[in-house]
Amino acid sequence: MARERGLPDTRGGALTIRAARNEAEAAQLVLRPERDLQDVRLEVRDLKGPGRAKIKADAIDVLRVAYVPVTTPTDPTGAKGLWPDPLPPLRESVDVQGGVNQPFWVRVTVPTGVPAGVYRGEVRVRAEDYKATVPIEVEVYDFDLPDKMTCQTAFGFSTGNVWKYHGLTDETDKRAVLERYLDNFAAHHISPYDPAPLDPVRIDWPDVPADLKPGQVLKPNIDWTAWDRAMTRALDERHFNSFRLAIPGMGGGTFHSRREPKLNGYGEDTAAYGALFRGYVQEAQEHLRERGWLDEAFVYWFDEPNPRDYDFVMNGFGKLAEAGPDITRMLTEQVEAQLIGGPNLWCPISSNYQEEEAAQRRAGGERFWWYVCTVPKAPYATLFIDHPATELRVWLWQTWQREIDGILVWQSTYWTSGAAYPDQAQNPYEDPMGWVSGYSTDAGTRRPWGNGDGRFLYPPEAAAHVATEPVLDGPVDSIRWEMLRDGIEDYEYLAILRELLAQHGGQLDAQRQLQLNELLDVPAEITSSMTNFTVDPAVVEAQRHRVAAAVVELSQMRR
Repeated sequence: MARERGLPDTRGGALTIRAARNEAEAAQLVLRPERDLQDVRLEVRDLKGPGRAKIKADAIDVLRVAYVPVTTPTDPTGAKGLWPDPLPPLRESVDVQGGVNQPFWVRVTVPTGVPAGVYRGEVRVRAEDYKATVPIEVEVYDFDLPDKMTCQTAFGFSTGNVWKYHGLTDETDKRAVLERYLDNFAAHHISPYDPAPLDPVRIDWPDVPADLKPGQVLKPNIDWTAWDRAMTRALDERHFNSFRLAIPGMGGGTFHSRREPKLNGYGEDTAAYGALFRGYVQEAQEHLRERGWLDEAFVYWFDEPNPRDYDFVMNGFGKLAEAGPDITRMLTEQVEAQLIGGPNLWCPISSNYQEEEAAQRRAGGERFWWYVCTVPKAPYATLFIDHPATELRVWLWQTWQREIDGILVWQSTYWTSGAAYPDQAQNPYEDPMGWVSGYSTDAGTRRPWGNGDGRFLYPPEAAAHVATEPVLDGPVDSIRWEMLRDGIEDYEYLAILRELLAQHGGQLDAQRQLQLNELLDVPAEITSSMTNFTVDPAVVEAQRHRVAAAVVELSQMRR
């Protein structure tokens, strides 16, 4: 909410939240005092529901909405000024300036096992010479969201930035902070590329015999112990639904440059390379199969190829498909004729998604994700701070609308650019721009990618300038991170409804069955095209409520 925005015309009876069990949902409480207030504190106690049921206070978070100064707008949608995005936890009292808005983010995570119904309580606002009470109501729908989401997610996560900003050198400290970050990812149903950055696979490569035969396989001795332990936690406890599988020897690159394949000192044109590569991939595929993790693994080894790279990419995918045919081969590119037969998971940028071509590839068993990054910009749904945050939630409705299985973003903790800030790290609270780095960008060059590009989490405020002593707190959420979670949960509502209709739709009369099936279609009021969509969260909430009512109705039929 803009700090100078006026009061709404209508007045509600309470801060109102609706959510299923095992779902997090938030509402904003905006404090606009006539005079400056010191030592402002907010407290929410247990919410009382049906009978003696409660949602306990420890399931409720109060976060402060902070603002970042946009000085270089991303595109014509943006504007210079203060934009809300970081959500630091309200652990201590804060001072609030008179005459301007100070929003607070009140988030309720509904526990499993609580009865459906309305839970009521109060948000108590206290300051020096000031106190107020705001009613809060949480309507709990009579169904549960699963622990593991249907929409797959894959987000980059730079632990190097975390260690740097938090001032961490000791492995024990790194592990403690990593746990807090991974817990945060899990709470938002977002899967990092690598959920085991401190526990890599250990590989002991075999000697290559002098009489190596054509087509021979040399299997390495692979120690999966630490990696398996970390991945079991990631997939079975945190319920991540994808991870990026590293394959040694693939080479890789981007449209800018590439690395030739090389494995244990052997080039791709040698028999030793082929024998070692086949051995590793076969071992990895069977290990993932035994662990039940094949569906979550994907190989992402080349990014956004140019046409000049297509032969190189197809060669790499051909080797991978031959050695490990059941391992998912993902490519961040739209369908191109020269690439057909290579990837079996396509991931184009959202503005390059082609519906007809996608339908043809799906008919052959291939799948689709899509992604946003520094592009597209307006008028598309984007990830930028200086756009309506609702765009990210609407993006998930667009994802469902096009039968796309997952979303990807290149980074979530891109807090600084080595090119834009060669001498000292960027403070993401003071400079919200994602500046270009890499791609042969000279030190001292400031070329904008977009405000908030690659940055959904913030370091703790104590680590914003890079800490000189270890900071062991977890990350600070952003409004856009919250909107992604809400969109993923909206997608799950629709997935649950689809499954229930398949199971019980036949028990309904034809008219009612048609009415409920229509709810699986995203209404034009939410999004009618890639560039025509609502920025009003009430429109999304109303449709979500209708879908929830249908889920409750069908759920009761199986009891």
